Amino acid sequence: MASLGLFSLLVLQSTAFGDTFLGESFAELSVNMYNRLRATGEDENILFSPLNIALAMGMMELGAQGSTQNEIRHSMGYDSLKNGEEFPFLEDFSNMVAAEKSQYVMKMANSLFVQNGFHVNDEFLKMLKKFFNAEVYHVDFSQNIAAAAHINEWVQNNTNDLLRDLVSSRDFDAATHLALINAVYFKGNWKSQFRPENTRTFSFTKDDESEVQIPMMYQQGEFYYGEFSDGSNEAGGIYQVLEIPYEGDEISMMLALSRQEVPLATLEPLVKPQLIEEWANSVKKQKVEVYLPRFTVEQEIDLKDVLKALGITEIFIKNANLTAMTDSKEIFLSRAIHKSFLEVNEEGAEAAAASGMIAISRMAVLYPQVIVDHPFFFLIRNRRTGAILFMGRVMHPETMNTRGHDFEEL
Repeated sequence: MASLGLFSLLVLQSTAFGDTFLGESFAELSVNMYNRLRATGEDENILFSPLNIALAMGMMELGAQGSTQNEIRHSMGYDSLKNGEEFPFLEDFSNMVAAEKSQYVMKMANSLFVQNGFHVNDEFLKMLKKFFNAEVYHVDFSQNIAAAAHINEWVQNNTNDLLRDLVSSRDFDAATHLALINAVYFKGNWKSQFRPENTRTFSFTKDDESEVQIPMMYQQGEFYYGEFSDGSNEAGGIYQVLEIPYEGDEISMMLALSRQEVPLATLEPLVKPQLIEEWANSVKKQKVEVYLPRFTVEQEIDLKDVLKALGITEIFIKNANLTAMTDSKEIFLSRAIHKSFLEVNEEGAEAAAASGMIAISRMAVLYPQVIVDHPFFFLIRNRRTGAILFMGRVMHPETMNTRGHDFEEL
């Protein structure tokens, strides 16, 4: 049987979107995927891009028919829309991501890599270009080393060399006929930047009470802050939520931090789309002292099991109905890899290391303190639509290194 490889990178939210439907839909998808990854990942770090996955699934839905298409639509939360009505939403989203912005840079590139001599339906190619601005290239997957090198070169060229090594030769063989690729990078600075000279070595206490030394950034400034109840009596039953905007105020990072005595696992089951919306509506702008780790995340997730758990199963079996993509009934999705990258630092460029230790007083202070020195949940979102760019958690900041990549700050 022929197989199809799907590989996804990082997708980011558009800055203006006329309808909040996709934002709400993506929030539900985000939480469901997070819970699945949390259930299988024990105390591991988590990072994924819900919007990236949504666009990748949109491209697959475009090529699907019958029950295969229905599964994707249902799992993505499109049941309330007429069949196909989601594609104009996704088209608007894609176009707005690509729009030029002075405050930050976003670039998105979609493509379909096709086996030499393999026929793809003209109407599918037309719709792929219309809704996802996807390009089509022909390769010889039986020459797996050359095919992987070609795809990786395309990704680098379309992300200013920031994203590399998306696929390997092991991902392809003579049975591979199609590979869907979508790549987006985002580069933005904090609205209120951290001063590199204030970054110091700091202790981070894990949930097992072990400690590691990490670079900790610091600033006192005006941020969106709130305190919420977790329904328990542990450490007063209160956790903190901090929202830090990027330049332009359209995109922000939101952190949820339990008290130091309380494991993150106590807070995580509470996370629901409605709660995220409550956080966004309830945090108030005020002066806050912020201590935030400087970290870089690179994570690869095999989406096959995750998508199956969400109800998307038929695209992975020999009976997959992808006849809107090709006349062949012998094609199915063999791999689904999601790879994402995130760097958080002081300014938006590589920051110089600073020596020395820093001690913090937890005594009464004039302003709220958010001291992110233990595991935390985070998301990066569009503040107006609520659509989530990234969702994840940091359990082990010392393992979150670039592994040879030279990324710039998100």
